[in-house]
Amino acid sequence: MFQVNHLSLIYDIEKEEKVCAVNDVTIQLPDKGMIGIIGPSGSGKSSLMYCLSTLKKATSGEIFYNGKDYRTLSHAELETLRRERFGFVFQHHFLIGYMNVLDNVIVAAKGSIAEARERAQELLQALSIRSSELKKKPGQLSGGQRQRCAIARALMNRPEVVFADEPTASLDHENAFQVMHYLQEYAKEHLVLIITHDHSILKEADRVIEIWDGEVSEKGAVQ
Repeated sequence: MFQVNHLSLIYDIEKEEKVCAVNDVTIQLPDKGMIGIIGPSGSGKSSLMYCLSTLKKATSGEIFYNGKDYRTLSHAELETLRRERFGFVFQHHFLIGYMNVLDNVIVAAKGSIAEARERAQELLQALSIRSSELKKKPGQLSGGQRQRCAIARALMNRPEVVFADEPTASLDHENAFQVMHYLQEYAKEHLVLIITHDHSILKEADRVIEIWDGEVSEKGAVQ
């Protein structure tokens, strides 16, 4: 699904002291499964995700998604790719404060309102959000509930790829386990990329990629 060749992302490229966030990375990622991208703060793992997800443009190198070269796609085509093929989960939920739970989940949904509501309710139920909580605003929810709502929103359009950047960093052990369990189930038929510094949440990952100082140092299946 993803083929990445000699990818680099350099910040402050016009300045004397450049920052090479991603340095000459070449990797191939499958159509489905849970892939962990792990490294300490500042290692380049989030920058790699931003390039893969089209949120940032690489300084050099190639990224192919299903045979399409990002360099040949227009801004509109990249936006369509993000909207229709990708889903995003971040450490912060980014829910809209004045909207209730249900509306937050369906805000970017495709298709009819009726279909979107049905899909949203199914996802929220699977993520242990009770029907009595659907009319609540984000400020009325716990941190774990907000993150599970954010995951439901990310999965609304059945994305082929889910980019999850530190999805459990602000959660307690119970909520982190619940979030990871659901993402593991989704990864059986889709690609889920988990960007984290925490090895413990990648116990069930199909593969772990370690990145240090912008360079991939280890690739392989979890033992």
